[in-house]
Amino acid sequence: MSRSKAAGGRGGSRSGSRVPAAELPVARVLVDVSPHHLDRPFDYLIPARWDAEAVPGCRVRVRFNGRLLDGFLLERVADSEYAGRLSWLQRVVSTEPVLSGRTLELVRAVARRYAGTMSDVVSLAVPPRHAGAENEPAGQAASTPVAPSHTGWGGYENGRTFLEAVRAGRPARAVWQALPGEDWARRLAELAATAASAGRGTVVVVPDQRDLDRLSEACTELLGAGRFVALSGELDPAERYRRWLAVHRGKVRTVVGTRAAVFAPVVEPGLLVVWDDGDELHAYPRAPYPHVRDVLTHRSHAAGAALLVGGFARTAEAGLLVESGWAREIVAPRPTVRARAPRVTAVGEDDRQLERDPDTRAARLPAVAFEAARNALREERPVLVQVPRKGYVPALACAGCRERARCRHCGGPLAVPERPGTGATPVSCRWCGHGEAGFRCDNCGSDRLRAIVVGASRTAEELGRAFSGVVVRTSGGGRILDRVPSGPSLVVSTPGAEPPVAGGYGAALLLDARALLSRPELRAGEQALRLWLAAASLVRPADRGGRVVVLADSSFTQVQALVRWDPRWYASVELAARNELGFPPVKRVASVDGSPSAVSALLERIRLPEEAEVLGPVPLEEDTDSGPRERALVRAPRQQGRALADALWTAQAAHARSGGDPVRVRLDPLELI
Repeated sequence: MSRSKAAGGRGGSRSGSRVPAAELPVARVLVDVSPHHLDRPFDYLIPARWDAEAVPGCRVRVRFNGRLLDGFLLERVADSEYAGRLSWLQRVVSTEPVLSGRTLELVRAVARRYAGTMSDVVSLAVPPRHAGAENEPAGQAASTPVAPSHTGWGGYENGRTFLEAVRAGRPARAVWQALPGEDWARRLAELAATAASAGRGTVVVVPDQRDLDRLSEACTELLGAGRFVALSGELDPAERYRRWLAVHRGKVRTVVGTRAAVFAPVVEPGLLVVWDDGDELHAYPRAPYPHVRDVLTHRSHAAGAALLVGGFARTAEAGLLVESGWAREIVAPRPTVRARAPRVTAVGEDDRQLERDPDTRAARLPAVAFEAARNALREERPVLVQVPRKGYVPALACAGCRERARCRHCGGPLAVPERPGTGATPVSCRWCGHGEAGFRCDNCGSDRLRAIVVGASRTAEELGRAFSGVVVRTSGGGRILDRVPSGPSLVVSTPGAEPPVAGGYGAALLLDARALLSRPELRAGEQALRLWLAAASLVRPADRGGRVVVLADSSFTQVQALVRWDPRWYASVELAARNELGFPPVKRVASVDGSPSAVSALLERIRLPEEAEVLGPVPLEEDTDSGPRERALVRAPRQQGRALADALWTAQAAHARSGGDPVRVRLDPLELI
């Protein structure tokens, strides 16, 4: 519980000059410190002068180990279990109870699930204070909107049932498979308006700012301005805190946003939504690395709120929710899916394609892709060209043995970069920038280079020559297009940066598909299909001439799922493979990264559950600043997931207490291989 030598600092020597509060004089404070062995409340005496202001959940300042640090007052009690002299609470920074009730419960639950500290989770859940925003007049509460009279959920099996459950406040849970070309933002806005009309709170989380802008536009149309707030990392601190306070104080009950909104303290939550849960942006890059889908799943269970996991694709985690019976499916009938989907063609899917173009499998842009692009341009429709990488030629290999081309100075990858206004530049290293005029392969001695992946800039240049007179636009990196006009043009985009167009694209060419599938990651296939479906959903239906050409062999499971537009089937295949391999979501897996000595020391301290096992450690790429690093994987059956997290937390606390080198522990990380 709440005991600490640090709490018995020099504040106790001045106790004669202060008087404790008359009732519940002991404050249990979560101090803003990161080490696991300090992840507990510490007791402080509340001076009488701060008695009225020291409310549970408020921000305070305390003296800890000789320093003044920030903290949160979690609760007030009559007595302390600490036998020594207690320090005094130095100051109440704000009386706003920002860490109390369900927010505090959620912080504790997320910290425990991911073997992290409460302080780390609080830094994600509660934005930094801005005094000016906090002192502004509270304003009027938003009025209750009218439920939409017509929605697009009737075309889905279980769609109307879920909508009625949201209206009635029942804790329905569903995985939504959006139709090709679906206006997903409007569908989610309809759900939010339905929940708001019943007086219930809503949190909708999308991957990035472009998605948030689209969703905000739909919410403005259906709910009206002032009835919702948008939270994202793009906001300045004052505005973010101002909007967060409006939600915390119950002035606004509908929140849309990026992952910054997942902890939003809505009053009476009735609907929680995550769109495109397979996007890597839904995972926090900071300790303890929680995932939006898992946080909302816990919130749904704890608050009895409806949960919706939606997207054009389906992750293995979402598939497990359905297969376990915890969630129901919201899907459209197969005839409707076929009517809405474009025609998808893969490389070498029939003998006639190979007879017409014998080089189909080897060409970067075979005849079938040219034909699809020409037909779309002839019909005055734009063509979307998806390229996995930005830049000019971002990866090179030896033309003789196909080994990755490396820099002689630092061992970094060689590439052909692009500089604005000058086009391609000579071959150089992506790490140190040294030019490489005389390449010689260490493996076979060849002096010739070949492109492994051709970037978006080089692709746009090649297409400009192949389709002379056609406007070529690029979208990706720091130049992402919001929309493109509906006339004939070629739009070269990196995955995730595809701009929508009114009426849909006439065709989409998914280039270098093997580059996505060959990524050395557990989720490479799942991610490839997700990116392809997102691009293909922007194309017109097949009966209106819409065509998608994916330049990958038709034998790949992911390609078959795209051709049939059946991500549900692929999710079940992926889940079965994960079950066989023993990887998430079937098992809980933790990665332990650090120096060899630190990883070894932590593994020795772990008291694992009975069926848990350790894989590795194995060396990672050497870090020139901190020396060699290793990674070990620790996995356990999902039923023992909480025990595994507790064991990892205890081991980290002991490791931090010993003063060993730092380690990074991540539970269910996105990258495992």
